[in-house]
Amino acid sequence: MGTTGKRVLIAEDNETSRLILQSLLAKWGYEVVATRDGAEAWAVLQSENPPRLAIMDWMMPEMDGAEVCRRLREVSAGQPFYVIILTALGRKEDIVSGLEAGADDYLTKPFNREELRARLQVGERVIALQTALAQRAQELEEAIAHIRTLQGILPICMHCHRIRNDEQSWQKVEHYIEAHSNAQFSHGLCPECLEKYYPE
Repeated sequence: MGTTGKRVLIAEDNETSRLILQSLLAKWGYEVVATRDGAEAWAVLQSENPPRLAIMDWMMPEMDGAEVCRRLREVSAGQPFYVIILTALGRKEDIVSGLEAGADDYLTKPFNREELRARLQVGERVIALQTALAQRAQELEEAIAHIRTLQGILPICMHCHRIRNDEQSWQKVEHYIEAHSNAQFSHGLCPECLEKYYPE
């Protein structure tokens, strides 16, 4: 995975917890962007090249983790993010609330270090998959945009067989088809014309 996938945003107002997370993630090879509250985290996520992985404390000043998740989901169409909510709240209702707010995963404090690492790795895989799918979807859209088909009723002259185009002018059949499809024409002679125009 590229550099973007290895960058992680930490949003944690407790300095000790923030430093522990920074140290762990650096040890695991991540580039860490650390913030002290939800407002700082939101500012980073709105930047030009934000980290796609985030570990976010639930209870923070300025803006809590759930609100950051809500805002992120409202504006992140087409850009994959993976957010892990980290909090002391461990009731089922709290877990549901965090996930409904837009979090992808949930860990309660005190957390198990290896479990956190494993969940970050899951996040990396999810982001890689979503990025690949988005790129594939864009490629398909571009391919569809280049596909040109003929459909509907084509006005054609019953004598000269010219076709009336969208600009209401008449043009040869081969010119019209070439302009509205990927077909190309080469010239030849059918047996009837060969006999009619080039008799032996």
